[in-house]
Amino acid sequence: MRLPADLVTPALVVDADRMAANIAAMATLAAERGLALRPHAKTHKCLPIAAQQLAAGARGLTVATVAEAEIFADGGAADLFVAYPVWADAARGARLAALAERTALRVGVDSAEGAAALARAVPGLEVLVEIDSGHHRTGVAPADAGAVAVAAERAGLRVRGVFTFPGHSYAPGAPGAAAADEATALRAAADALGGAGIEAGERSGGSTPSAAHTGAEVTELRPGVYVFGDAQQLELGTIGEDGIALVAAGTVVSRAPGRVVLDAGSKVLGADRPAWASGFGRVPGHPDARVVALSEHHATVTWPTGPPPDLGEIVPVAPNHVCAAVNLAADLVVCRNGAVADTWPVAARGANT
Repeated sequence: MRLPADLVTPALVVDADRMAANIAAMATLAAERGLALRPHAKTHKCLPIAAQQLAAGARGLTVATVAEAEIFADGGAADLFVAYPVWADAARGARLAALAERTALRVGVDSAEGAAALARAVPGLEVLVEIDSGHHRTGVAPADAGAVAVAAERAGLRVRGVFTFPGHSYAPGAPGAAAADEATALRAAADALGGAGIEAGERSGGSTPSAAHTGAEVTELRPGVYVFGDAQQLELGTIGEDGIALVAAGTVVSRAPGRVVLDAGSKVLGADRPAWASGFGRVPGHPDARVVALSEHHATVTWPTGPPPDLGEIVPVAPNHVCAAVNLAADLVVCRNGAVADTWPVAARGANT
């Protein structure tokens, strides 16, 4: 990725052409497999990017919070899925009811109690029952999905199927096995709903690492990170360096033999580092360089091969977890052919409620 020479750093920089290629590639994968694509907008939190995904054929957007749903609905999104077991207290329930009046809305549920609260707030709301396919976060065991679906229907909701997140795909060698777990779990959950007399028309799942392994048991794919790529995807082998469409641009502010320090610390890159990751980020074009330490405003990068960059030089870093980095930024600097083409606000930044 070519960076403009006059960037004010630190900054998150998007290569518009690479991003467009990533969007097109995932749309093609989904279409070839007969899957509906519903990208997770929590990755980019940005209205122009959502518009590009929808224009490329996505049926709608996935969001993580009611606040994200409100922002994307304000931006014109007509079909939203809050893939989260929302607890609809009085205030959040009123917001959901208002949302349901202006956009097609689905919400996740994984308990009879949660279903009852949703039904009180938005009678007739469409829901998907969340199942645990191996990530062990939220969701019920597949065999228990029928009982939750029955409780939701009795409460006055409309159950449209089941969903899961194969988050255990985020480990070396794991994406294929996670996709197989997902398929088995969705099949069992659909059978559980069928046994209770409820059709599981939607079987929603997917993640960026497992997308290429997704099988016929899935009807809807919900990847997020693919739009930008990040250092985790690079190390998992999901993408090559040409798939990195967002980097944090940092200026070298200190230099010593074999290392440099950039002005893009944890308040820019985020602090995520899974146990298997080789650092806090990667430097495209320099496979041996590693971000080995982060302070709030410093990134220490080892440079074992060749002379390190000079003081004042701008260096790109692919964050480990691009979703966390984007949520720290007010704007994304959009570039084409090494020149700034636009600036896009991160409209859903901090939209966590």
